Amino acid sequence: MAEAITRLYAGDRVEVHSAGTMPKGSINRTSAATVAEIGASMEGAVSTGVDPDTLRRADRVIVLGTEATVESVPGMRSEPEVWVTDEPSHRGIEGTERMRLIRDNIAERVRRLLRDFGVPPSDTGASGS
Repeated sequence: MAEAITRLYAGDRVEVHSAGTMPKGSINRTSAATVAEIGASMEGAVSTGVDPDTLRRADRVIVLGTEATVESVPGMRSEPEVWVTDEPSHRGIEGTERMRLIRDNIAERVRRLLRDFGVPPSDTGASGS
């Protein structure tokens, strides 16, 4: 979701990669549908693992949630940053409503990150964010 939202807001002004600590090889359909609602696309995305070379090239490594851990590798430009994201299921919110809340939380964080990099986010979508 974060990669698709970043691409929506930044286009080709930033290079963005997504990886998982436990890749499943496929993308969550509800996540894809939820980001599509704001104009982002996960089309062609594949769940892949963390690549040490990508970690070294990245200006910033973001870890979504506290369940995943990304260990630093020699040559990284900065330590991984953990975004403690809202988890609506802890409040009994599931399905599409859960994904929309997660999407909006991530979208706001992505906008802040882009501003930190001096890349004003284009507001081409993001209902409610």
